Amino acid sequence: MGSTPRIGADTRQWLEQLRRDIVFTETIRGQSLTFHTTWGLFSPKGLDEGSRLLLDHLEVAPDDDTLDLGCGYGPLGLTLARLAPEGTSLLVDKDFVAVDYSRRNARINRIDNVEIFLSNGFDQVGEERRFDLIVSNLPAKTGKELYYLYFYDALLRMNPGARFYVVTISGLRRFVQRAFNEVFGNYRKLKQGRSYTVAMARFDP
Repeated sequence: MGSTPRIGADTRQWLEQLRRDIVFTETIRGQSLTFHTTWGLFSPKGLDEGSRLLLDHLEVAPDDDTLDLGCGYGPLGLTLARLAPEGTSLLVDKDFVAVDYSRRNARINRIDNVEIFLSNGFDQVGEERRFDLIVSNLPAKTGKELYYLYFYDALLRMNPGARFYVVTISGLRRFVQRAFNEVFGNYRKLKQGRSYTVAMARFDP
C-alpha cells in the first residue's frame, strides 16, 4: 500500500480558504447585488468587463421576459430580473456548478421572478418559450458552428420586436456582424471597447 501524502498545516489552511465562497457586491444599472462564486466559474472575483459593457448598453422594459444564455453565477440574468420585475427571467448554463450558484445568488438577493436550470445552449428551453430580450456573453474559444446554433435557436424563441444582445471579444465583431445579418437580417453595433464589442439584432417578422 502506498503512503498518504503529507500536506503541511499552512498548506491545509490555504486550501480551506480557497474552498470557501468568494463573495462580493456590485452595483449594476443602479441595482446592488451580492454574489457568491467559486474558483472554476468565469470571472469569480468580480463582474467582468464584457458583462458590464453589455449591461450598460442594453434596453430593458419592466415587463420583458428575458433569457440569459450561459449565465455563470448569474450577473446578467439576475440584473435583468431586477430591471424587469413584471417579467420572468430565465437563466441557463451547461455547468451544474454555475446553475447552483445562480440559484443561490437569486435567493441571497431575494429575486423571485426567475427560472434557473441546466441546459446545453437551448436544448432544454422549449421552442414554445418566447422572450422579449435574450443576452449572452459569448465564449471566445469555441467554434463558429456553436455560435450559429445559438443564433438560430434564439431566433426561434423571440417575440416580434425582441432583441438579442451579445458581447464578444472585439476580434469576433466582423463575424458577429455577418452572422447577425444572415440569421436575423439586421445588425447594430452598440459599443466597441478596447477588448469587447456589444452588438444587437432584432426580430422583425
